[in-house]
Amino acid sequence: MANRFSSTSSAGPSQRQLRAGELIRHALAEILMRGEVHEDGLPGAAMTITEVKASPDLRNATVYFSVLGKDDVADDEAALNAAAGKIRTALGRKITMKFTPQLVFRADGSFEEAARIDALLKGRAG
Repeated sequence: MANRFSSTSSAGPSQRQLRAGELIRHALAEILMRGEVHEDGLPGAAMTITEVKASPDLRNATVYFSVLGKDDVADDEAALNAAAGKIRTALGRKITMKFTPQLVFRADGSFEEAARIDALLKGRAG
């Protein structure tokens, strides 16, 4: 008989992880939109937090973002990761969780990939 509390890697994130990720995503979007963290090089209001993936213990979170109108966001990613400590402090004031997770920012390339696939499909259909 399988243990209902055990988790396998193929099962995907738990409801708890998904809820925490959404809570963090909304709070980060508000923090960055309002400019609550003052750090040189941070992208402006044209940035979107697309997804937050929380670890099973909720102590770490990977934040995926995209910047509208920019293809090369490596500088923005570096600036966000450099300011992650200050952003985490602001996040801790906004959310009510036992631990405020460590944040790692990653550029979200899913929109560019979807556009590339769409262009390939349109080329074949035409």
